[in-house]
Amino acid sequence: MDILIFLVVIILLVWVLSIRVVKEYDRGVVFRIGKFKDVRGPGLILLFPVIEMMTRVSLRTITMNIPTQKIITKDNVSIDIAGVAYYHIVDPAKSVIAIENVGAAIDQISQTTMRNVVGQFSLDQLLSQTVDINQKIKDVIDTHTEPWGVQVTAVEIKDITLPDNMQRAMAKEAEAERERRAKIVAAEGEFQAAQKLGEAADLISQHPVALQLRTLQTMSEISTEKNSTIIFPAQFMSTVQEAFATLRKDSAK
Repeated sequence: MDILIFLVVIILLVWVLSIRVVKEYDRGVVFRIGKFKDVRGPGLILLFPVIEMMTRVSLRTITMNIPTQKIITKDNVSIDIAGVAYYHIVDPAKSVIAIENVGAAIDQISQTTMRNVVGQFSLDQLLSQTVDINQKIKDVIDTHTEPWGVQVTAVEIKDITLPDNMQRAMAKEAEAERERRAKIVAAEGEFQAAQKLGEAADLISQHPVALQLRTLQTMSEISTEKNSTIIFPAQFMSTVQEAFATLRKDSAK
């Protein structure tokens, strides 16, 4: 009877020690006597004590900062660049068996890949084609991590620090570009104004009275300002006489 009770206690103890709870976002990679058995979870699972061992693997997306590092661009500009990578494990067994520390491995391969890829572009390309460069870095890292059961979802360059002399040079370049655009706009305005004035002169030459009407309109505008002195052009009187003569001819016709 005592032996039976002892066996029952041993069985219950073994059963309690073999119980494991795996969360929804985790998986358990089980090894039996050192050999890979299967992947279990989520939920309640049983492990034979001593015979079986389990390694937990998280399937959640991991955010990993790529530390700042100095990189020389294609046009020999030294910059400090930092980034961030997002990845998650898609094959728990490979992430445990194929590599010792998958997180450290991705950290190192991300740094070297960013340095190699960014070094293939000039500074102007780096600033204007950031989206394409991010995609290229992500594709290269994903190629390396695929045998480890890891999928890289995104890589983003989050900070680019330029030397002080380069910042000053870029500021001067931007200022010169704005001045160039301002001069071009002013020149285009003068050109269009000259064209319109030429068209107006051609139109007035065909209708001499129009010039007189324009003169009278200008005088009317001046008089509204309550000025005490109004200056008449020297040819104004002769112009008025010509205007009246033209009106009389039109009336006679």
